[in-house]
Amino acid sequence: MSIKETALPKVQTKLFINGKWVDGDNKEVKDIINPATGEVIAKIAQAGPNETKQAIKAAKEAFPDWAKMELADRVKILHKIADLMEEKADTLAKIMTLEQGKPLKESKGEVLTGVENFRFAAEEARRLYGETIPAPNKHAFIVKKQPIGVVAAITPWNFPGGMVTRKIAPALATGNTVVLKPSGDTPLSALAIFEIFEEAGLPKGVANIVMGSSKEIGETLTDSDDVRKLTFTGSTKVGQSLFKQSADTLKKVSLELGGHAPFIVFEDANLEQAVEDLVAAKFRNNGQVCVSPNRIFVAKEIKETFTKQLVKKVEALKVGNGLDDVNVGPLIREDAIDKIDKQLKNAKDKGAKVLTGGGRLTGSDYDKGNFYKPTVLDGVSREMDIFYEETFGPVIPLISFETEDEAIELANDSEFGLASYFYTKDLARVEKVSSALEYGMVGANEIAISNPETPFGGVKHSGFGRENGHFGMEEYINVKFINLKYRD
Repeated sequence: MSIKETALPKVQTKLFINGKWVDGDNKEVKDIINPATGEVIAKIAQAGPNETKQAIKAAKEAFPDWAKMELADRVKILHKIADLMEEKADTLAKIMTLEQGKPLKESKGEVLTGVENFRFAAEEARRLYGETIPAPNKHAFIVKKQPIGVVAAITPWNFPGGMVTRKIAPALATGNTVVLKPSGDTPLSALAIFEIFEEAGLPKGVANIVMGSSKEIGETLTDSDDVRKLTFTGSTKVGQSLFKQSADTLKKVSLELGGHAPFIVFEDANLEQAVEDLVAAKFRNNGQVCVSPNRIFVAKEIKETFTKQLVKKVEALKVGNGLDDVNVGPLIREDAIDKIDKQLKNAKDKGAKVLTGGGRLTGSDYDKGNFYKPTVLDGVSREMDIFYEETFGPVIPLISFETEDEAIELANDSEFGLASYFYTKDLARVEKVSSALEYGMVGANEIAISNPETPFGGVKHSGFGRENGHFGMEEYINVKFINLKYRD
């Protein structure tokens, strides 16, 4: 691959406030690192409280006109954004792979999902139906759905395009304006999307983007009474902090936080399908996914056969630079490797055994990047940190069980409740287990649990609120009741 082919496509590196690309007041910049090579690929302008307040002001001033715009005109702009994203999908995918590391095919899939997020939100905006409730004579009880106002969106590094579209599309479609704070590690995908907003003719101030100190920007957003809604995807610890900070201004809040998904394989499962789906789900984005299977419970009577098939499949995976033809890219940062090593050491010290992988990848193709061997860990128990701590990396921990009830109990033994998966051919078991699992989403013989049309979100320490589907649209509206009395 030539140097030209690996170069970053042209993309903005400034803040976008009130329809203009601007530098931060302090002129500071932040290096963006390609996790596959360790190279600096861009220097990004940094905002502080002042620029964040400017963005909030711009969004507030733009809100009335955007909210009252003819719905057909608003929908037209959103479809234009979707069309431009689809047209530029290859470029957007390359930007994402260079800043985040995931394989190019995964990046393009994420971009195209973002396209569908905009298309779905645009059309679903036509179906935000109010109600007329039966009322006493000479009265009309009317329920209207109206936009909230200024929305603050804070997005993570692991899906730097998908999380932006998942939040901004429904916010804009329902008539709100937005201030986005993307991850400091991967802001380029968001900036490229904002270039498309500008090209599509989104009015100034409707969408604004600020990069900089998470603490300073986060506190400015949560302290502002002009920000009426906060949507955040990230760690449970940060989500808890933002929730507390939003209390004084009584914002509407939705939080999509950590996960620790169980993946249960019952004795009657289609083992070949279960293995294939597990490897696909676990090593997608190198395990850096909140819905990634993190605890694999396998029925004792099939565990040996299942494990042999699994190890063979894992050892066939190709790891490398996401621009090449690989299955798995690098981890986002060095500290991600440190966390995995620490979890594996704790597990091995307590009796677990590494069946394959178990360490950093080294050699000329790997030394400058954050690469880790796809790993299978056997003999995991509750005494080990990895049973309870989210890994966010390419490790499959195997745990055996004997009864259906034991599998359910083990799976629910977590503070998290985002995604869960199980495999069986027994329809009665499908009903029982899907009802008993304490998770916001359940995949029964399936790993595809995120779709533009279906609700995405969790329970317990995985947060609250939903994204996608009509449920996700409703996170961005206020419900108003009008009691109208007619004259005599």
